[in-house]
Amino acid sequence: LKAFPFPGPFLGMRHVQTLLIFLNITCLYIGRLNVGVSVVAMTNAESTNPDFPEYDWNTAQKSYILSSFFWGYIFTQFLGGYLCKRYGVKGVMFWGSLFSGVASALTPLFISFGGWQAYCGIRVLMGFAQGLIFPCIHQHLARWSPPAERNRLGALSHTGIECGNVCAMFLSGMIAKSSMGWPGISYVSAGVAFAWCAVWFLFASNNATESRFIGAAELHYIESSLKHNEDYHKTIIPIPWKAIWSSAPFMALFVARCCETWGLSTLQAEIPSYMNGVLDMDMKSNAFFSALPFLAMWMMSYVYLVTADVLLSGNRLTLTAIRKTFNSMAFWIPCATLIGIGFLEKEQKNVAIALMTISVGFNSGATIGSSLNTIDLSPNHASILMGIVNTGANMVPIVTPLVVGLIVKDDTNRSEWQIVFIIASVLFLIGNCVFLIFGSAVSQPWDAEDFLQSQDSEGAKKPRKIEPLAIDKKPVDS
Repeated sequence: LKAFPFPGPFLGMRHVQTLLIFLNITCLYIGRLNVGVSVVAMTNAESTNPDFPEYDWNTAQKSYILSSFFWGYIFTQFLGGYLCKRYGVKGVMFWGSLFSGVASALTPLFISFGGWQAYCGIRVLMGFAQGLIFPCIHQHLARWSPPAERNRLGALSHTGIECGNVCAMFLSGMIAKSSMGWPGISYVSAGVAFAWCAVWFLFASNNATESRFIGAAELHYIESSLKHNEDYHKTIIPIPWKAIWSSAPFMALFVARCCETWGLSTLQAEIPSYMNGVLDMDMKSNAFFSALPFLAMWMMSYVYLVTADVLLSGNRLTLTAIRKTFNSMAFWIPCATLIGIGFLEKEQKNVAIALMTISVGFNSGATIGSSLNTIDLSPNHASILMGIVNTGANMVPIVTPLVVGLIVKDDTNRSEWQIVFIIASVLFLIGNCVFLIFGSAVSQPWDAEDFLQSQDSEGAKKPRKIEPLAIDKKPVDS
């Protein structure tokens, strides 16, 4: 990657947008992943705050709760990609985050009158709302990030995943033990979502040309580096569906993300139960040690980021080589450590914690390794690609807890957890092999704005105008 010859200011509105995305991802993951700690707190009140109701849910019912978010999440990925191309990113992300916060706030009320079934229902609604957002995030990064900074800004914003994991695991455990009890987990999650919506409303813009706060130098830097025509921000580029689905690099990305999601979702959703059942930790220790692997993941994400920046700036490796190298570390190291975890006894809990921390920590390289690859393959259709990938990848967390529920009949049975970890390891191995063979970080021919117009087999399609949502004070179409 070559730096643009007249770079914009060292810090500018493109960094503000990156910060907003980081905070958004953090808020979303707090609301999404606190369920692992919440379920333990609700079914074992003595380990948290006994002043709040306790529920006698069996393993199968808890598995339904853990997976229910993704029942809704998978159905709005395509919709999110379409809406942000049609109406702009700002409005779609605002309403999606707002409704997610409302779902968090209503969770304790739903549980009080409907039990685990109502808990599943409100989690499905939260999934519907959050499913709109990640396709928008990748579209936003494509519109705001100069190519020379795209990897850096994308990776920085996505460290919100690790931050959200830490907050969901650690802070949720602390809140559950406090005077707020387990309902407080939902109320705090809702509060941070509402606060983010207010900041996003003030400072976000669909692209650099619409921002009220951007300077002329930065605007010129961003827009000239993207190399698009004058009407780019006012039109919807037709989607080359056939070319996308027949693209080997894209399908390799799809397979890799599905396999990675299986392994990571196993750890995210099941760590509290594993710690509580197999390692016999109380809720306070559980909260800390459940968060520890994701704290390592958060810290390692910056190690990967700095390393990638150094390698790219010195032209030591191509972006494709960096993606494949980091993805291999992110997949194959957890592949080995997860197998090791499955063979440990209760007396070896410190070794288990260390291996789990290494596994999750190194897995943070998957963000640079493959998660951001949608923007490489097609900046113009990044939201659509992310919608497809996220739809497939997030069908996996629906299945994962259900498979765990079928395998693990006794939370204290080490051999049952052993099977769970071996399955995740095998998928890590296969997913990265496919990505190494077929993956690429080169923009594909079907990303061209006029690609469909030049393909007689698919016919010419005229671009359509973008229509703003109600939140936008300034319409995209001037």
